[in-house]
Amino acid sequence: MLQLGIVTYNIAKDWDLPTLLQKLEGLGYAGVELRTTHRHGVEVGLSADERREVRKRFEDSPVELVGLGSAFEYQSPDPAVVRKQIADTKEYVRLAHDVGAPGVKVRPNGLPKGEDPETVFRRIGAALHEVGEDAQGQGIEIRVEVHGAGTSEWPGFARIIEHADHPNVGVCWNSNPQDVPAGGGSIAANFRLVADKIRTVHLRDLTDEKYPWRELFSLLDASGYDGYTLAEIPESTDPDRVLRYFRALWLAYQPSR
Repeated sequence: MLQLGIVTYNIAKDWDLPTLLQKLEGLGYAGVELRTTHRHGVEVGLSADERREVRKRFEDSPVELVGLGSAFEYQSPDPAVVRKQIADTKEYVRLAHDVGAPGVKVRPNGLPKGEDPETVFRRIGAALHEVGEDAQGQGIEIRVEVHGAGTSEWPGFARIIEHADHPNVGVCWNSNPQDVPAGGGSIAANFRLVADKIRTVHLRDLTDEKYPWRELFSLLDASGYDGYTLAEIPESTDPDRVLRYFRALWLAYQPSR
């Protein structure tokens, strides 16, 4: 059975951690991905004691820490830039380990101008293999968000995952417009390219009728996925109300059993 949570980007970006846990429990959300730079304050600068405090807050709450959401990316043609991103990812993985998060979300972020796409896919994949291997030693998954101009297109994104070639590197399905073939139709073919690697799912606004939400949920259910589908929606002056409506729509879209 699918589970419902949120990404703090951006609907909950202004909630501190106690508020976040209280709100999500009351609103019927089971988990959260903590996006970096938000008011929850779960960042690499936390001391060992502060990390233990974060872990305990989640242990004492029914709300699950689904993962940490970073913006680390590896497509740059400059090797020094890529090495820095890899090093920072490894540091963030240690944070995830300390606070009890099972995974870290990373992303590709487009194709550098003038470069051969396959060269870029291979470079990103090599970096992902390295951080995936490192994270495995910490018991942390690397989850690659389908993201970026050119890098969120199919089948290109699937090539990145092929080049990563590591069991600890999974996919964060991002519910992008690019999932839908030009002219409309089923997302099944693109979904199948990475179905066995999906570890988390980001959901956009469920009122977007151009995206086949019912099909997505049916595909996830049929594939045996029983993880989190996470609301990644814009901020609001009334986030509680928006999240109540989102949950109601999510429930209405679930496959009947």
